[in-house]
Amino acid sequence: MADFREQRACIKFCFKLGKTATECYEMLKTAFGEQAMGRSQTFQWFSRFKAGRTSIDDDKHSGQQVSSSMPEMNERVRQIIHVDRRRTIDEVSMLVGISLRTCHNI
Repeated sequence: MADFREQRACIKFCFKLGKTATECYEMLKTAFGEQAMGRSQTFQWFSRFKAGRTSIDDDKHSGQQVSSSMPEMNERVRQIIHVDRRRTIDEVSMLVGISLRTCHNI
């Protein structure tokens, strides 16, 4: 996944210079070529700066951390199944604290 911090800084700079979102997008394409962020993403960031945002950092994302792919989780699932093979996937996923789909994949 590309790091677009530099491009977000450029978008903020264009906004402060009074450029339009379209002008800003064209400048990004010229400067970064194929590595430039997409039009809709450029316009979204431009709108954020227009609404008063000052930070060029990504927002924190909520949700469960990706820990179920760790070898410890895999081993824990296997141990639970080894002790009692009659446990359902629902029970195992609840015991380990991972999604049903991830548990099924393990």
